Amino acid sequence: MGKRMINYSVYMLPNPIDIDAAPKAYARAQVKEMMSFRSFVQHIADHGGHNRGKVKGVLSDTCECLVEMLLEGKKVQLDELGNFWLSLTCNGAENCQKFTAANITGVNIVFTPGEDFQNLIGRAEFNPVPSRAAQVATLKAEKAGEGTVDLDAAKGKTPASANENTITNGSEPADVDNSSL
Repeated sequence: MGKRMINYSVYMLPNPIDIDAAPKAYARAQVKEMMSFRSFVQHIADHGGHNRGKVKGVLSDTCECLVEMLLEGKKVQLDELGNFWLSLTCNGAENCQKFTAANITGVNIVFTPGEDFQNLIGRAEFNPVPSRAAQVATLKAEKAGEGTVDLDAAKGKTPASANENTITNGSEPADVDNSSL
């Protein structure tokens, strides 16, 4: 399997630990499409020459059994896939004696990737793309026959200055440097 393309968009995000720190640019991977369980089953069946119904049954049973084992307090190791176990979300109590099951507010499944998921960065190439909001706004403008798109309005932001972050006639302003994206 060669390298696969991961689309990403860049966003300015605040530091959640230091609210006074200036926001920094971070990448977010974009989902190209939602793959249904049925499509995933078919994909596995096509790869392994297995019957689609058997693959579906095994995966469904795997999910059911995984939940059962996790609720029994077991950490489940699924070889190359990875390990699964439970963690709890809680409201703190003043001391251990005052802590009860009522303080537990959630049960989370923790997953640590196995061998097949290691070094994904070495198996990927990265492709910068517009944010979903920019894509939707551009398509809407094209359908309406408009020549400009107000990205700040599409993202629900107040513009920093007039014409900044505006795409005109489907192209970006000439002074924008995309090499860092």
